[in-house]
Amino acid sequence: MEEPSNSIVDVAVEAGQFNTLLTAVEAAELTPTLQHDGPFTVFAPTDEAFDQLPDGAVTDLLQDIEQLTAVLLYHVVPGTLSAEEVADRSELETAGGEMLTVSVENGTVFVNGAQVIATDVEADNGVIHVVDGVLMP
Repeated sequence: MEEPSNSIVDVAVEAGQFNTLLTAVEAAELTPTLQHDGPFTVFAPTDEAFDQLPDGAVTDLLQDIEQLTAVLLYHVVPGTLSAEEVADRSELETAGGEMLTVSVENGTVFVNGAQVIATDVEADNGVIHVVDGVLMP
């Protein structure tokens, strides 16, 4: 399959605030999937979000590829959902088959308690919504 010229991975690299996420995606060997397949809706935690995890948590995840993959797939929903479509739902099924809870408080959207801080960042194979926390299955 031809690689999208502006894939989710490319958009994340260009944004410059997802280095930890990109390192994790590479370690779990999900980079090709997020470059070619899709469409996907990705709830992308910032580097700052990963920094809020307990000390050693990222290192532990990077050493446990099975758990890392589960955590990463928990941030991916098959299909392209706009911020409006996300806000209209109470639950979303992830690529790993788990459920995410969506809530809206005073016009602000939260996914599993993490605030969606930027929305509808478009890529050729989906869309990214930026979250201020790491979603844990």
